[in-house]
Amino acid sequence: MTTAHKYTLRTIGLCLWAFSILSGCSSLKTPAPTNADGWQLIWEESFDKKDFLDPAKWNIIERGTPDWSNYMSDHQDVYQVKNGKLYLRGIVNPDRSKDTVPFLTGGVSTQGKFAFQYGKIEVRAKLESAQGAWPAIWMLADQPKYGKYPRNGEIDIMERLSFENKIYQTIHSYYTLELRQNSVPPHSSTTAVQPEKYNIYGLEWFPDKLVFTLNGKETFTYPKLEGVDATQWPFDQPFYFMLDMQLGGAWVGAVSAEDLPVQMIIDWVKVYQ
Repeated sequence: MTTAHKYTLRTIGLCLWAFSILSGCSSLKTPAPTNADGWQLIWEESFDKKDFLDPAKWNIIERGTPDWSNYMSDHQDVYQVKNGKLYLRGIVNPDRSKDTVPFLTGGVSTQGKFAFQYGKIEVRAKLESAQGAWPAIWMLADQPKYGKYPRNGEIDIMERLSFENKIYQTIHSYYTLELRQNSVPPHSSTTAVQPEKYNIYGLEWFPDKLVFTLNGKETFTYPKLEGVDATQWPFDQPFYFMLDMQLGGAWVGAVSAEDLPVQMIIDWVKVYQ
């Protein structure tokens, strides 16, 4: 064998050895999925592994006194997981001898189980229509860093009323609710939507602004301002999120029992940083 042949074989061998090492390294560690904008997926729920809510991820929202929670229930008919979807429902109460409220609604949260600070959240969902229906995707602070509500703020990624073909995307805080600073900067916006088709409702959260999105397109931005009351920006702490199918209240109005049941159907939830 000539020296040239030996050199060629040695080069080929080294190349194969290097390839095997590189291949072996890549198989040892697979990077987390990253989308085209550079966001890395840190949490997701696709509802396709079980036919029930994962208790490690989700809480059932309990009934409360505010309009949005006055019919919340753990009744099996108001939250269901099937066919890779989460169904949150508003229904006529089937047995008022046990629970006297006229309607029952379903909602879930990640409170105490998952919260994040800065990043992107997207929820793919379809919204059915009914008079008095009030589905929402929203966020609250995980801990009372600044005191009682509304000092820690509220981020409403999506709210929709009854049969409207638009969604509301809104910021609430002590600054907007108590000091009534709703226009500097504007704290809310509406965007046209086809709600009964699947849409992706989203938020991109940065240290200096909140960017609301619909199907990946920016719809509304709420900036952090300098030189205003400090309560304008409580969004410097971890928040958890909630998904709920609400009914009735001062904002959405009376409920039409003839339109029920009504559902918000969630395909998936994804959080990126």
